[in-house]
Amino acid sequence: MKRHEFLRELHKVSANRNYLEIGVNDGRSLRLSRVPSIAVDPAFKVVSEIKCDVHLVKATSDDFFARENPLAHLKGGRHPLRNLRRGRSPIGYWRRTTLDLSFIDGMHLFEYALRDFINIEKYSDWASVIVFDDMLPRSVDEAARDRHTNAWTGDVYKIVEVLNRYRPDLVTVLVDTQPTGQLVVFGADPGNTVLKDKYDEIIAEYVVPDPQKVPEAILERAGAVQPEALVQAGFWSRLVRARNLGLGRSQGWEPLRRAVEQVGVSR
Repeated sequence: MKRHEFLRELHKVSANRNYLEIGVNDGRSLRLSRVPSIAVDPAFKVVSEIKCDVHLVKATSDDFFARENPLAHLKGGRHPLRNLRRGRSPIGYWRRTTLDLSFIDGMHLFEYALRDFINIEKYSDWASVIVFDDMLPRSVDEAARDRHTNAWTGDVYKIVEVLNRYRPDLVTVLVDTQPTGQLVVFGADPGNTVLKDKYDEIIAEYVVPDPQKVPEAILERAGAVQPEALVQAGFWSRLVRARNLGLGRSQGWEPLRRAVEQVGVSR
């Protein structure tokens, strides 16, 4: 299954109510969305017909997330929460937007992808689905930080190891999509600041000059699940139902974790 086919299926099975995309390029992935969306790219050149209510943001993702209310377009942004018992909306009560589906396909450099995840997680929760593109380079050349090939993943593949090392509370699933694989992350926790707190330490260790030492497991796609197995898994209906009922992490996360791990997990 090709990457855009897989993303299309994720839109379906996750029944996402909103969508965030980092890295728009020509709009081939954005055109899959049918829900309120935000798409961020400092140099997008959309040539595809877009069929969703979208805010196209011509900015870097760092600048976008630095805005006071970056997700205002998604309607769930900051707004007064109604006190139903008293029939009034007290000043200072606000609801935070929660992202249902996010796709990270921006700069193909590890530190950018890591910052994108840190920023997206602030607006996500345990029932959110976060997808990284270009996680399975097919050669060391393709994984170089300094691009010198036509097809290029950069060194974003390092995200897998970093999340498993620093955030074992998450569930990460490598997916064998064509051409260069993807990573699906479940269990986001907006209150967890480990990656932000350890950012400088992580960058000092993982950002190194070319040539990159790409693990054989990455090059051989060891442990990556078939995309069909993930999108056809039985846990999706439970995730959607729990999310729509507003179940908290303590009620919904552990059953989902166990179900996802049965499909196949990169740990």
